[in-house]
Amino acid sequence: MAASPSSSAAANIMLAIFEKKTNSVDLYRPLRNYVAFHYSEREAQNLEDDLQTLKQLRSDVERHSDPSLPTRRDLLQTYYKSLCLVETRFPISSDPDHVNALTYKSLCLVETRFPISSDPDHVNALTFVWFDAFKPKQKASQQNIHLEKASVLFNLGAVYSQIGLSYDRNTVDGRRQASHAFIAAAGSFAFLRDNASMKASVGSSTTVDLSVECAGMLEKLMLAQAQECVFENTIAKGSTPGVCAKISRQVGIYYEEALAALNVAPLSQHFDKSWIVHVQLKAALFYAEACYRYGLELHDKEEIAEEIARLRSAVNVLTEAKKSSKGAAAQILDAIGKLEANINRNLERAVKENDRVYLMRVPSPSSLLPLPAFSMVKSMVMNEVLDASKEKMFASLVPDNSAKALSRYTEMVDDVIRTQAEKLQQASELTRVRLKEMELPDSILALEGNFTLPTSLKEDVEAVQISGGPAGLEAELQQLKDLRRVNQELLVQTEELLQKEAREDSQFRSQFGTKWTRPQSSTLTKNLQDRLNRFAGNLKQAAESDGRIERSVREHSALMSILDARPIESALPSLARPIMSFDQNEDAIVGSLKQSLRQLETLGAQRAGLEDMLKEMKRKDDILPKLMTSTGSYDDLFKKEIAKYDHICEEIAQNIEAQEQLLLQIQAQNDEFSVIFNLEDYKASREKAYKQIEAAIAKFREIKDNINEGLKFYVTLQDAITNVKQQSNDFVMTRNIQCREMIEDVQRQVAGLSFQDNKNTGGFNSNYPSVGSQNQRSPTQTDPARPQAPYYQQPVEQPPVPPYGHHPPPPYGGPAQHHQPPPPYHIPPSSTAPYPPPQVHQQPPANHEYGQPAYPGWRGPYYNAQAQQPGSVPRPPYTIPSPYPPPHQSGYYKQQ
Repeated sequence: MAASPSSSAAANIMLAIFEKKTNSVDLYRPLRNYVAFHYSEREAQNLEDDLQTLKQLRSDVERHSDPSLPTRRDLLQTYYKSLCLVETRFPISSDPDHVNALTYKSLCLVETRFPISSDPDHVNALTFVWFDAFKPKQKASQQNIHLEKASVLFNLGAVYSQIGLSYDRNTVDGRRQASHAFIAAAGSFAFLRDNASMKASVGSSTTVDLSVECAGMLEKLMLAQAQECVFENTIAKGSTPGVCAKISRQVGIYYEEALAALNVAPLSQHFDKSWIVHVQLKAALFYAEACYRYGLELHDKEEIAEEIARLRSAVNVLTEAKKSSKGAAAQILDAIGKLEANINRNLERAVKENDRVYLMRVPSPSSLLPLPAFSMVKSMVMNEVLDASKEKMFASLVPDNSAKALSRYTEMVDDVIRTQAEKLQQASELTRVRLKEMELPDSILALEGNFTLPTSLKEDVEAVQISGGPAGLEAELQQLKDLRRVNQELLVQTEELLQKEAREDSQFRSQFGTKWTRPQSSTLTKNLQDRLNRFAGNLKQAAESDGRIERSVREHSALMSILDARPIESALPSLARPIMSFDQNEDAIVGSLKQSLRQLETLGAQRAGLEDMLKEMKRKDDILPKLMTSTGSYDDLFKKEIAKYDHICEEIAQNIEAQEQLLLQIQAQNDEFSVIFNLEDYKASREKAYKQIEAAIAKFREIKDNINEGLKFYVTLQDAITNVKQQSNDFVMTRNIQCREMIEDVQRQVAGLSFQDNKNTGGFNSNYPSVGSQNQRSPTQTDPARPQAPYYQQPVEQPPVPPYGHHPPPPYGGPAQHHQPPPPYHIPPSSTAPYPPPQVHQQPPANHEYGQPAYPGWRGPYYNAQAQQPGSVPRPPYTIPSPYPPPHQSGYYKQQ
């Protein structure tokens, strides 16, 4: 069965609070006179704007000059913050002796700032008069700024309630805005209750509307109306009956709390009867609404017996409420009638179904659990809204003697807190050191299987596991093999390229005989062949180094296997119970030791709380009001105020003493625990496991570094072979061009068409240098019949990659270099990288016969370097990063 529309919609009658009225008061003249008398006329002139602003604010509060409710709200907030600033600078309050006689002693810290009005050193010409909002004939008249502040807070809450009532609550958005306004009104009344009501209730001249009881009642009333708006929107959204029931029940609870306050003194005789009737009917209406919605949910669940009981309870509440409904609004009575009709209809249906089908026993109303409720609103926190700390009014007005005295007292408090904080820190440090000496709670955790490695060792293990661990070394070894194979293939391809060119040259030499005067390929490619031979030797020696790495991995796999344990703690020895026990008291010993450790932990937590308590007490310790009104010795006041910290200091001393006794007890218990569980043997086996893990890490790092060294070597060698291959391609292409031209020349000679130029006929023998030769013609020797520019620019000279275990040959056409390079995969102690940096030497362009350049000797970045200075080893073209720092000396890729 579908739910009927909200019965409360027709009862959308809510209450707004009227503002308190006041008599006019002149703040300007008394405050200005006070400043001129106690400070200076010049200071009074400097504060003229602030005094005029305060005067205007008070006048606007009195006159209600602007009918706009938001503007009125802003005015009250601004005036309240101004009063907070006045309070801290001008002594306007009641007799302190009278205040101290009151029961709210906690408020005396603020109240006693302001002496009696007859004191000539204080503002004694201000009397605030405010009338009761609900009994306008009653008034309060006090020389007390707290009466002014409390009245402004009351009016702020009243304006918020009027703003909530001004919205169109027939729309979803209007109800939402109204709910927010009622929440702000509740926050204002709550702030009044907690911060101003008691202070304003000084003497006999008070009004009930500012009492703690009235402010609390108005807060609940505003929350009820805010929750009611939320309930109506929940119904409009079509929420489930269960959700609607919870929200409706909370509306009723808020109204019930407000009704309870209205029915007891001092409010029971203060409010008009219509107020009590309104709140009472609303409370009954929303309780019945919750029963009705909850009954719908019970009917869907076929819990007919409880549905009947809930609906009967709702009917009883509505019937009882109607007995005292005289003077109630017609809309509320109409809503109650409609809701009662819906409830009776559902009740009649449920009773019939139970009698015919379910035959359940209906529980008594007293046996039912309370209906579930859920609050969707709470009072707005007004501290930030009413915070005056950022206001600039009267900022220059600070009593000098009070400021100096406050600074002195603050230093005393800081000294107390600093001394106690040092004691607390020393106690915590002592606990840490003593527990570490006893290896607690580590030994207890080891017994429970929760032990962990030392932090540094665990980090090393995690680094190994992140890098792949011992299990990942096979993949890296395969990388070495793949790179070695790629280098071998490149080497073979380059050799085949040069061999093919040599075969073609030999064929033409056989064909043309003595006319084929071009130099043989073998004389020109000697340097390239030498380099290729050295590369082949390097690869052979590198293969041997790879084999040593593979053997090392196999030989130490058992040692390193511990690093693959996850978690690594599973590879550690465990602290086991003794095999034989005579008195079976192991559990008792462990239990008592654990209990003592828990007590020690509790003491540590208490110390932290005591330190926070000290800081919080200092934060709230504001004695400025007392300093401003004190007529006796400041020392006596300081002694009295600093005594507030004595009980915390005593608690700190007790905590430290209790810890010392407990540590002695733990020491004795731990000694007994160590003997029974043979803790010394366990420590020895644990240390042995630590050393095994450390050895495994060291071996893994060594192998890992060697593999990374090999990977870097192969990558560098691959670049070098690739460069030689490119030079070989260039050489072959140049030889092919010269071959075609020479064939044409020979054919012209045979046909009698040759010009027999001596320079040309001897060109092949005299001016064709070997690959890499530096015996080139002078740039001034030119051939008028041929173009000057060569096909290929002379490449820059670059340093070589050293061979494996051999002295490098001298550069092409240059003298031998006397430098022993590092062997493959070897990082010299004086360097972090095995290869020299590129060195660039510009060569002059050459002029060659037939317009072709003599083949330039390749001076690449790896295998044709100038002599390196001892200890100077450059970086490779790029490196493969390693998770560990490289060793100073590798044992795998040295020259054997």
